Amino acid sequence: MQYARAMGADMNLHKHQRTLDTILVVGAPLSLAVLELFHPHPHDLLTLDVGTWLAVHYVQILLFPLVAVAMIVLLRGQVDIAAMLSRVAAFVFGASYVAFDTAAGIVTGILVKSAHASGAPEAWRAPIDVIWTHPIVGGSSSSSAPFLAVLGSIALSVAAVTAAISLKRTGSSWGPLVLLSLSTFGIAIFKTHAWPGGPLTFGGIALAAAWLSWERAGRASAGSGSVAKHDAARDAR
Repeated sequence: MQYARAMGADMNLHKHQRTLDTILVVGAPLSLAVLELFHPHPHDLLTLDVGTWLAVHYVQILLFPLVAVAMIVLLRGQVDIAAMLSRVAAFVFGASYVAFDTAAGIVTGILVKSAHASGAPEAWRAPIDVIWTHPIVGGSSSSSAPFLAVLGSIALSVAAVTAAISLKRTGSSWGPLVLLSLSTFGIAIFKTHAWPGGPLTFGGIALAAAWLSWERAGRASAGSGSVAKHDAARDAR
């Protein structure tokens, strides 16, 4: 009887952990996908809706590393080399995109806001462009994409592909793993994390994570059912 109670408590704890994990691995990328639907497309920086621009980028500073954590949590219990590589790549994605977004998004936005407040915005164009066209932290992709944006995009794809390899070894189906891997190339293909690149990338990650969580819950339920039947048979003896 005590064994059964202990098993029941352990199962409830694992179920609670799975619920929290699902909220994170689905909620973080889904929140980022929805947020980036409102990301302005910069053409002339001095004509930006700077209020929306800054609001989006301030929240992105929180959500980019949270998505990296979500990718790591998706691999809970995985100890193979592919899982280790995925965790490292997820960290690189989070770190590089926070740095990139701080400079290209927030710093640029603050300068644009100050330019309008000064009454002579054109006088600010040169210092704004210095940051915007910077080869490492800039936001312009008119010539070559800034280094941190490229690094972050590649790291996200590496994290997803290696996570898919690891999860396939433990019984996940091909559907969500292919979706997880392919969706991370959206930013690279569209060369933006505004619409359509960002929403398609992070929306795809959220959908794949939900699918994987559903499969994992099904396997856990089947396993607990087998344990219950085994315990009942043992008690009957």
